[in-house]
Amino acid sequence: QVQLVESGGGAVQAGGSLRLSCAASEASGRTFTITDLGWFRQAPGKEREFVAQVFWPDGSTYYADAVKGRFTIARDAAKKTVTLQMNNLKFEDMALYFCQGNIRRTGASVSSSYWGQGTQVTVSS
Repeated sequence: QVQLVESGGGAVQAGGSLRLSCAASEASGRTFTITDLGWFRQAPGKEREFVAQVFWPDGSTYYADAVKGRFTIARDAAKKTVTLQMNNLKFEDMALYFCQGNIRRTGASVSSSYWGQGTQVTVSS
């Protein structure tokens, strides 16, 4: 089973920065191909929303309007990791951040969606 493990959450004052990381792995050692990895977030009482995404073959990136110019997503293809550099954090960025990936395990005909457990980002004003 493919696992996505996040790290890097924490507490910061408004205007500060945090860097999230997500690593994809397969416990059984079975190989897999990443189509894309990205980040979603969910604040209390709100629906989960898209934050940013990076496609694996060419590194193309996409961002939610709310984070453009402040957040940067990047991939390390060799390490099968994705990072989210978050600068100029705002109170409204506070949420539980989830790593999400569309990944095809070797032998499978299609990709499946995988989610991490989430990492908390707290922003104080």
